[in-house]
Amino acid sequence: MAYRILAFVFVAALACSQAAAAPERIDIPHDGVVLHATLYRPDGPGPFPAVVALHDCGGLTERPNTEAQLYAKWADRLVADGFVVVFPDSFGSRGLGPQCREHHRTVHASRERVSDANAARLWLQQQSYVRGDRISLLGWANGAASVLWTIRLTMARHHDATDFRSAVAFYPNCRRLVQSAWSARVPTLILIGGADDWTLASTCQQMVAGARGRSAHVQLVVYPEAQHEFDRANTPIRLRTGLVNTVDPSGRAHGGTNPVARADAFRRVPQWLAR
Repeated sequence: MAYRILAFVFVAALACSQAAAAPERIDIPHDGVVLHATLYRPDGPGPFPAVVALHDCGGLTERPNTEAQLYAKWADRLVADGFVVVFPDSFGSRGLGPQCREHHRTVHASRERVSDANAARLWLQQQSYVRGDRISLLGWANGAASVLWTIRLTMARHHDATDFRSAVAFYPNCRRLVQSAWSARVPTLILIGGADDWTLASTCQQMVAGARGRSAHVQLVVYPEAQHEFDRANTPIRLRTGLVNTVDPSGRAHGGTNPVARADAFRRVPQWLAR
């Protein structure tokens, strides 16, 4: 009970103490597509460390509540800690809306979104206010799966000075990654709810266990009572229907705020990115 009270106090203090970061809309020319993105940055000339942040299957601008309750809150937190943050819009840039109920997607976490993440990194490395050797990768759900595909260790790509420095993945779907014999080339933090019925924690546990001994450091944190989107602000647990890639074949899954998990994530993630 004491931990829950402390978590509540932490979130309340966080909301009151941080001024909102003002977003800038930018365009990144990329492989025949103009990649629209939202940029947040601290005051001053820098150079600052930076984060490429990948949205979930709902997209970046089509669900304003998600942007306000999740992405903007994280941007405020990271900017307050001295990070530049850029959110590339993988769906809106290609004329697409939310993809959570689309069975036949044309933008894939393992392909187009990997390319988008790298394009955003390269753009940041050209900015005078960014430390090009301190760019990390962060994502949620579909974006988190893309994070794991992006930093996957392959024969074609090993870690170097121009690569991402580290990665954080919130509640990714690890099923296909397990099948790919995934391992990471940069230090990676995975945060997922033990009660998540959209993306299973057990599958990510299997993936991490399989990568042991042939991967960069991977830390998996499972919050026992948390469900999908546990880090959103002030969102009651609700049932969503008609989704794809859920545990329930009928497409039903729950999601909403878990104050304890959210408070821990808001403490843990900036520490991980600052390593």
